[in-house]
Amino acid sequence: MPKTGKNHHARKDELPSTLQRSDQKAQDTFAKTYDSAIESYDDEGRAARTAFASVKHSYEKVGDHWEAKDKKGPSDRRAEEQGAGSSTPTAGGVDANASKQHLYELARKLDVKGRSRMDKNQLVQAVQKANEAATRKARS
Repeated sequence: MPKTGKNHHARKDELPSTLQRSDQKAQDTFAKTYDSAIESYDDEGRAARTAFASVKHSYEKVGDHWEAKDKKGPSDRRAEEQGAGSSTPTAGGVDANASKQHLYELARKLDVKGRSRMDKNQLVQAVQKANEAATRKARS
């Protein structure tokens, strides 16, 4: 995992693959939060979860990378109500609090079949599934 510190900046290859394909600000957000969390918790898993929670506040997963959200804030009801310490599943980086129209546009961008007949929850699940497939493909 990344180490930034005063004289060390995270190398791209130290970041999770989805962040390697994202903009510099997303990479920096993850790396700085991770480093701070590892100092506080001394637990790599918890530090990584905390860093991803920080990224999800300003970014949403689109395919195999993260893109800036139009509006900062929690990405799903679980994050909003229970915070980072919850064991309840998340929307996997999909901004489930976004409008149905926004989710539809993401589904269109990701070429999700049947999107015009989906309700908002179905769009969230379909975008999440498409994101996971795109990430698997990018890693291979």
